[in-house]
Amino acid sequence: MTSGPLATRAAERITTLDAVRGMAVLGILTMNAVAFGLPAAAYANLDAAGSRTWLDWLVGGAGEIFADQKFMGLFSMLFGAGVVLFAERAAAKGRRSVLLSLWRNALLLGIGIVHLSFWDGDVLFAYALCAPVVLALRHLPPKVLLALGGGCYVAVAVISWFVQSSLRSFSSVLIDFWHYGDYYGVIGTWFLADYFGRALGAMLIGAALYRTGVISGNRAPSFYRRMAAWGLGVGLPLSAAGFALMAATGFDIDWAVAGTIPNTLATMPLCLGYLSLIALWNAARDRGLRQRICAAGRMALTNYLTQTALGLLVLGALLDDLELGRGGIAVFVVAVWAVQLWWSKAWLDRFAFGPVEWLWRCATYRRWQPIRAR
Repeated sequence: MTSGPLATRAAERITTLDAVRGMAVLGILTMNAVAFGLPAAAYANLDAAGSRTWLDWLVGGAGEIFADQKFMGLFSMLFGAGVVLFAERAAAKGRRSVLLSLWRNALLLGIGIVHLSFWDGDVLFAYALCAPVVLALRHLPPKVLLALGGGCYVAVAVISWFVQSSLRSFSSVLIDFWHYGDYYGVIGTWFLADYFGRALGAMLIGAALYRTGVISGNRAPSFYRRMAAWGLGVGLPLSAAGFALMAATGFDIDWAVAGTIPNTLATMPLCLGYLSLIALWNAARDRGLRQRICAAGRMALTNYLTQTALGLLVLGALLDDLELGRGGIAVFVVAVWAVQLWWSKAWLDRFAFGPVEWLWRCATYRRWQPIRAR
């Protein structure tokens, strides 16, 4: 691949990480596209906008059950694993791993701030702020990291319950959130706790899974089959029950915050189930689609930022007057997937890194890095 201080050579790449990262960044778009193309309230409240036909409801329900927070959880796990992986490789090269990692995350924070200025759904900002915590705790036993990560999710669920209990259905703060997508007061505090709590929790779990070889695809196929059965068996019913509860109440405002609890608790089991399925599929060496998804994963940062640019341009500007429903937005998602699967492999056939990844790498080491593939 390339030379350089810590350039990741072909032999050093962990293809399972690339495959999981590729599926995660593609899956993230399924929910982010809703935020690009519909009013803010429609992200959490299917009844607020974008659900005029049975197809819209089908797409929206599937998104809530299978995608909402799950692919973001996968993405967060991979960032946590990446923090540990980068520090390990830096130390192995004789570099000051902590200082280099902190500088790298400071650069990511800058990218996140710029991205956040265009779109308030950014996650890079949270990852950059949570990364030093993961870095500081990375040597803890994996079981402790798993417990801390799981505790973050439980804490988010508990906070959600108390916030809902503290608000009356006629509260202006709650009404503005549920019907207009505004976050302030206690809802704003809850949103920040949810935002950072889930990010940190998943990153800690990702660090633990990297330490144990799980997220790298180094465990036996039987292990991944068992974890897939457990994750899907626990996560899917819980996620489906949460959506069924909201739908049965007509997305009643009395469940606006508490209704997120089943999905919060279902997120990590489903993430582990998805991770297991991807690891099993990656081991099968399906060269065609697998190579393209791995390429999308190697360019995850570029693809994530590109999705925002396309979403704001196409859904937020060019097609805004059409008032697309969730079914129409799904067509946009599939089109972007096709483009990114094509262009990621085409780019990496010629270059060693995605364009944003390369710039980030150059800034990390404060010198130009080779970009041509070898």
